[in-house]
Amino acid sequence: MSLYTDYLNEIDTRKAEGLNPKPIEDGALVNEIISQIKDLKNEHRDGSLKFFIYNTLPGTTSAAGEKAKFLKEIILGDSVVEEISQSFAFELLSHMKGGPSVEVLLDLALGDDASVAQQAADVLKTQVFLYEADTERLKAAFTAGNAIAKDILESYAKAEFFTKLPEVEEEIKVVTYIAGEGDISTDLLSPGNQAHSRSDRELHGKCMISEEGQAKIQELQKAHPDARVMLIAEKGTMGVGSSRMSGVNNVALWTGKQASPYVPFVNIAPIVAGTNGISPIFLTTVGVTGGIGLDLKNWVKKQDANGNTVLDENGDPVLEQTYSVETGKVLTINSKTKKLYDDDKELVDVSSAFTPQKVEFMKAGGSYAVVFGKKLQTFASETLGVDLKSAFAVSKEISHEGQGLTAVEKIFNRNAVGTTPGAILHGGSDVRVKVNIVGSQDTTGLMTSQELESMAATVISPTVDGAYQSGCHTASVWDLKAQANIPKLMKFMNKFGLITARDPKGVYHAMTDVIHKVLNDITVDDWDITIGGDSHTRMSKGVAFGADSGTVALALATGEATMPIPESVKVTFKGTMADHMDFRDVVHATQAQMLKQHGDNVFQGRIIEVHIGTLLADQAFTFTDWTAEMKAKASICISNDETLIGSLELAKSRIQIMIDKGMDNDAKVLAGLIAKADKRIAEIKSGEKSALTPDDNAKYFAEVVVDLDQIVEPMIADPDVNNNDVSKRYTHDTIRPVSYYGGDKKVDLGFVGSCMVHKGDMKIVAQMLKNLEKDGGKVEFNAPLVVAAPTYNIIDELKAEGDWEILQKYSGFEFDDLMPKAKARTEYENIMYLERPGCNLCMGNQEKAAKGDTVLATSTRLFQGRVVEDSSEKKGESLLASTPVVVLSAILGRTPNMDEYKAAVEGIDLTKFAPPLQKPAAAKSVHF
Repeated sequence: MSLYTDYLNEIDTRKAEGLNPKPIEDGALVNEIISQIKDLKNEHRDGSLKFFIYNTLPGTTSAAGEKAKFLKEIILGDSVVEEISQSFAFELLSHMKGGPSVEVLLDLALGDDASVAQQAADVLKTQVFLYEADTERLKAAFTAGNAIAKDILESYAKAEFFTKLPEVEEEIKVVTYIAGEGDISTDLLSPGNQAHSRSDRELHGKCMISEEGQAKIQELQKAHPDARVMLIAEKGTMGVGSSRMSGVNNVALWTGKQASPYVPFVNIAPIVAGTNGISPIFLTTVGVTGGIGLDLKNWVKKQDANGNTVLDENGDPVLEQTYSVETGKVLTINSKTKKLYDDDKELVDVSSAFTPQKVEFMKAGGSYAVVFGKKLQTFASETLGVDLKSAFAVSKEISHEGQGLTAVEKIFNRNAVGTTPGAILHGGSDVRVKVNIVGSQDTTGLMTSQELESMAATVISPTVDGAYQSGCHTASVWDLKAQANIPKLMKFMNKFGLITARDPKGVYHAMTDVIHKVLNDITVDDWDITIGGDSHTRMSKGVAFGADSGTVALALATGEATMPIPESVKVTFKGTMADHMDFRDVVHATQAQMLKQHGDNVFQGRIIEVHIGTLLADQAFTFTDWTAEMKAKASICISNDETLIGSLELAKSRIQIMIDKGMDNDAKVLAGLIAKADKRIAEIKSGEKSALTPDDNAKYFAEVVVDLDQIVEPMIADPDVNNNDVSKRYTHDTIRPVSYYGGDKKVDLGFVGSCMVHKGDMKIVAQMLKNLEKDGGKVEFNAPLVVAAPTYNIIDELKAEGDWEILQKYSGFEFDDLMPKAKARTEYENIMYLERPGCNLCMGNQEKAAKGDTVLATSTRLFQGRVVEDSSEKKGESLLASTPVVVLSAILGRTPNMDEYKAAVEGIDLTKFAPPLQKPAAAKSVHF
């Protein structure tokens, strides 16, 4: 049986599922297709032609390599295909984006046939994805006097690949579609439980919103063929939670424009909007595809005659509508006036969506082309020896004389690339920065690999200090989907230059550690910038930004990222933490006290500069991690010198374990990180360069002072699933004390795990079980308790310290790496489950609670359907709390009252925190 026959069988299977043929990435299959095209009598010739022209993936896929070679044969006349003329062959090459296609075009442009050379040159002038090997060929030919090479370079120096593109339309007609009321999680656009299909764009597109929603979008498109559908989060923010490139891909698939007629299911230019705008991390992803993200401001707080905000019976602001965006309403976006109109009536200023940089992304069809275009224009100008006359918008540089720098401003100034020499930049400046650490996670990694192939990248940028490909999101269940996707991903990323959780050669033991914990360990400088393919990329050293798979690919390929320097909100603490409180309660209280102090969420879209310098990085990450739920763009932990040294020493020890396991690569990336950590420790100890701190006269958007004395009860983040105002459900903003539940709210399942917990949390579980047995003689669970340590390192440390043995004693199930689960658990007994390190229930793509359950968890997400789906009788709900609250609730089968809670944690070493200025001896947790 041939590969082509297998492909036809796959097509039949997909057709039965309502799907088109899957785009081809395998070069061997393309070779068979080419053979059938050459055979004029072959029964499959017509189909083969169609697949070759319209269904072969571009970039650096092996399929693209074979396609480019065959097109070269056709252009040179070595092969004749009646249906593919020489000019059509050039057109096909022009849509292949780089890698093999650029190599072929350079062969032809620098060849002996003058006619062919000029045609190839004309196509090359439209291409931007050139790498060093390509530009060196051009430079060498130019130096040798090649006229065609000079012609191409002169075009590049003028950036004609960009300037000759059509301008963004002045008037963009849209028809509205309200995708949901309140904040819209990216889980609605790309559900976590469908993560396995993300790299199959057409298949994954079928999971967006609902079948009814998809039908409504098509109905709107049919009724308004001259308008583009605009997806709206009514009374909320669009795209909260994850960056979710697959979410933007899905929106573009249903509502955007096809990027190329010869590349199926790759669409660009979606239009999304929200009453409160677009989540910052999601807005970056929109820019990757050249889309538009609008802040509608169509609901505002009602004011009384004195200008005070009117509150409802719950103390929440009353909102009133300023204009309607009900589904089916036709509006016009004017890209020149930067306004939204209803006929001739101006509704709102949308200039934030049309900055010069964003308009360039729209014009170029996405941000990648702009990033590579700038590099290409600079290269050409330098090679020709002419002054650079940039065709791109001048980066905005903002500098306030006499004003100090926040922590993030210091980091960006230190890592800035291509800025005015000597300039000190403040918030709002557009900056290109060096990226030190990059993380790719396993449910978005295949898309990252596709993005790398599409931009013709083959090796990691040498300026990146370290990069890691995780296996945590697929750790729980090693099913057929994981077995099909993950080895392929690990092989690609390992070859590209990343440290990979699974060894493609099978030498070292699979490490399914939660990606954020690994990235937190391999970030070994508090001045570093990290980019990661997950919204919880929020390291407690340096500054880290969660990003879509495309931005991650760009960071891997170029070692850079581009963004404005964000504003900062300073968070400090006063008072004393009560003995019965856990640091997780401080995290939740921060959000509650901020909302009380400021009314609005001042964290949204900004950097949270949190002064928790007495906590080691592992524990501080509990705060920085949760800033994703606070809707912040990122977070920076301001640490004390002594604490930072302790964090770096711990990181070194864990990196050394990775090396001992055999995970380092030929470039000795991990060894290099240890050397970098040693250098930073020496700088701190010598006084040469202390731990990062902001300037005393730095300017902040706002300041929040958290009063620890007010935190007297465990704090629970509640999805508030039955709130009469739908827009207030699933927001992460409803923070309630445990007493609110009266000690009688039924809990169906407890979960201790995810990136929010650290080694100390695992020790708390063990200590609580020992104490409860001592007091009651026996520990009986009235609800299942699922425990997943975030890393293998932590388990090894717990084993050495005797805590793992305690957990084993009380467990009814313990993971076995030799026999991993092949299917997700659907029913739970009232026992404790010790699960494999990884995301487990938090991700919702493999394990889930039973429908309609009330789950109490230490994890990060409470979105509808994420951890638990609704049943026909009851809404599922995922409440988030500290480890001791979760453990006790699982044992009781309900939320505890305060007396029960205090008794259960008496004598327990909870994660403690004291404001850095006090520096008491007890500030460090005993867990370290």
